[in-house]
Amino acid sequence: MSIRVLLAEDHVLLREGLRELLERKPDIQIVAEADDGRQAVALTRQFRPRVVLMDVSMPLLNGIEATRQIHAELPHTRVACLSMHAERQVLAAALAAGASGYLLKECAGTDLVTCVRVVAGGHVYLSPAIADEVVRGYVRLQTLDGGDSAYTSLTDREREVLQLISEGHRTIEIARKLSLSIKTICSHRSNIMQKLNLRGTAEIVKYALRECLISA
Repeated sequence: MSIRVLLAEDHVLLREGLRELLERKPDIQIVAEADDGRQAVALTRQFRPRVVLMDVSMPLLNGIEATRQIHAELPHTRVACLSMHAERQVLAAALAAGASGYLLKECAGTDLVTCVRVVAGGHVYLSPAIADEVVRGYVRLQTLDGGDSAYTSLTDREREVLQLISEGHRTIEIARKLSLSIKTICSHRSNIMQKLNLRGTAEIVKYALRECLISA
């Protein structure tokens, strides 16, 4: 039986390259492609792939939050994160969100197929170049920080609103995208700033950039 894979990558050329690499293998089938995080979650619900290859830096809903939602709702679907980032906080956040794999994009050409097969088999795959740092960083996060941060105190909806604010969407646009009232969005914004101890949009954007929730 083929491994059903969903590709979530917003850069078209890179996504085409990944698809070409995977389609050469007879045991791998690409069932859907997404170019933003919200679409990735929706298509995962629809197609129920065995593996989602998820870019960490996705628009509308970042890859880590999309991973968190998929893992919570569809635990039998395995998510492998693709990233340019080797920073400790990004690696730890992906694992804490439920990712079963973490692959640096610079290694995708040689390690992508192996990653898909290992993750589909129910195991964890980490890029060899960062495996040691992932383990050390994650242990450090759990022991020193107790595995918690201000970001984890946000609700799923607050995380979505945080990203959309950081991407420059106006309150009325966010309300329309999330099918919520403007008053509700303003309430979420207030809660976000209170929980993260931020003041104004500029600080929200700086926070999102620092935590790699959006790309510069």
